[in-house]
Amino acid sequence: MSTPVIFIHGLWLHGTSWQPWIELFTANGYPASAPGWPGDGESVEATRANPEALAGHGIDDVVAHYAAIIEGLPAKPILIGHSFGGMIAQKLLGLDLGAAAIAIDAAQIKGVLPLPLSTLRAGFPVLGNPANKGRAVSLTAEQFRYAFGNAIPEEESRSLFDRWSIPAPGRPLFEAAAANFNPHSPAKVDTANESRGPLLLIAGGRDHTVPETVVRATLKQYRHSHAVTDIIDFPHKAHSLTIDSGWREVADTSLNWLKEQNL
Repeated sequence: MSTPVIFIHGLWLHGTSWQPWIELFTANGYPASAPGWPGDGESVEATRANPEALAGHGIDDVVAHYAAIIEGLPAKPILIGHSFGGMIAQKLLGLDLGAAAIAIDAAQIKGVLPLPLSTLRAGFPVLGNPANKGRAVSLTAEQFRYAFGNAIPEEESRSLFDRWSIPAPGRPLFEAAAANFNPHSPAKVDTANESRGPLLLIAGGRDHTVPETVVRATLKQYRHSHAVTDIIDFPHKAHSLTIDSGWREVADTSLNWLKEQNL
């Protein structure tokens, strides 16, 4: 029986943005899907039309949502997440709900200390107003360019924004920002789990939202576990690396790593 793959999107991108990955992984024998977050509509347009459905959902809500989906699968899935989806994938793996996880430019988990200025700027459209904790917030094309599309041509960034961007709940960003001051933070991951499946962290060297320094600090959080934890860096890629014209390089690298893990 083939191992299923669950793709988990992050803030401001709809789950359908994983479609090229789904097709590639399916062609390689993995039954793949990209279920949305709680409150997501079936399409980009439907989600944009009803942002209130997203508002207020936090990290624990999203984890519980995917845990319920995993319960209905015939086997533990491979979890592939981008940005906050990468954090969710790590939490699920730490709970032994995944066969393996690939966390791409994953949002900061509890214990990660670096907080680069570019991360603060990328999150400012939400974090700049405390009331946004209970709201769903959209980016402008210019904000998307800084947070996602800074390593690609401006025209491509605008095209990706028009095609895939959706409102995002503000709560996860506030929870992550306060993680190191909250002993019970939902951004806490069981990084010491010895029985979990293998984990691959992927970093984009030009990422403004989750710089490579953050990903490498995340790697250090796993130092107390002997379970497989690897890291791969793409020096010239930014936060759009899962959806821009260079996505295939990241996807192929992910597939090759899974094969190395005999998955």
